Amino acid sequence: MSEIVQTNVTVLSFDGLIKKMPSRAEDSHKGYFGHSLLVGGNTGFSGAIRLASEAALRVGSGLVSVATKVEHAAGITMARPELMCHGIVDAKSLLSLSKKCNVIGLGPGLGQTRWSTQLFEQALDINLPMVVDADALNLLSNSPRKNNQWILTPHVGEAARLLKCSTDDIQKDRLAAVKTLQHQYGGVIVLKGSGSLIFDGEGVVYRCDAGNPGMASGGMGDVLTGVISGLVAQGLTCLEAAKLGVVLHATAGDRAALQGMVGLLASDLMQPIRGLMNDY
Repeated sequence: MSEIVQTNVTVLSFDGLIKKMPSRAEDSHKGYFGHSLLVGGNTGFSGAIRLASEAALRVGSGLVSVATKVEHAAGITMARPELMCHGIVDAKSLLSLSKKCNVIGLGPGLGQTRWSTQLFEQALDINLPMVVDADALNLLSNSPRKNNQWILTPHVGEAARLLKCSTDDIQKDRLAAVKTLQHQYGGVIVLKGSGSLIFDGEGVVYRCDAGNPGMASGGMGDVLTGVISGLVAQGLTCLEAAKLGVVLHATAGDRAALQGMVGLLASDLMQPIRGLMNDY
C-alpha cells in the first residue's frame, strides 16, 4: 500500500461535533428526522440487525425500517416495537421498501448466501446514501466497485479482504490502509479499531481517541452502523455522520465502561448514546 496523498491527522472532538446536530423545534414531528432502512439479519443473525436498528432510533432517526429474513421480523418487532420490521424474500421487496427512506445501513448479520447477494446488489443500485458494514463488505470484496455516496466501516479483517492483503499489512500502516481503501472504493472510509481512522479523500485523516478494550465484543460494529445511519437520516453529510458517529459510539462505550470493561455488551451502549445525544 502506497500513500495516495499527503495528509494531516486531526483528533475528533465530541463536544465540537455534536453541535452540528440541528435543534428540535417545538412543533417537530417524526417526519422531520429522517427514515433509516437497515438491511440484514440472515438466518441465525437477527441480533445484529436488531442492534443496528435500535441504535438508529437512539440517535434520533424519526423512523427506522428493518429488512430482514421473514422468520426474524415478528421477533424483532416484539423486542423493540418502535421498529418497523419487514420480512424480505427478494430484491424487488427491498426496492419497494426503500422508496420512503433517506439512508440504507447494509450488512449487519447479512450473511453471504443467495438471499444476501440479492439484497446487496439491489441496495447498491438504489440511489441513497449508504453505510456498508460486516458481510456487505465481504460481498463487496468479491465484487469491488466505487461509490462516492457510501460510508464503509471495515475492521482490520474486512479491510484486509477489501485490499487483498494480510491483517498485518493493515496494522503496520493504518494511515496508508485507510487512504488506499478510499482511493479504491470512494466515499468515506472508517477503519475501525483502537484509534479508528476516518478519511474521505480530501487530505485530512480524522482519528478517534475515545473508546476502550471493553468494546472488543460482538455487536459493537452493528451499533456503529445504526448510529451513523441514523445521523445521515437526519441530514448530516456522510463525512459529518461518520465523524460524529464514531466519536459518539466510542464515548458511549467509555461511559458504559465506568461500571467495568469486562462483560461490556453492545446493547449497554444504547442509553449512553441517548444521553450523549441530549447533551448539546
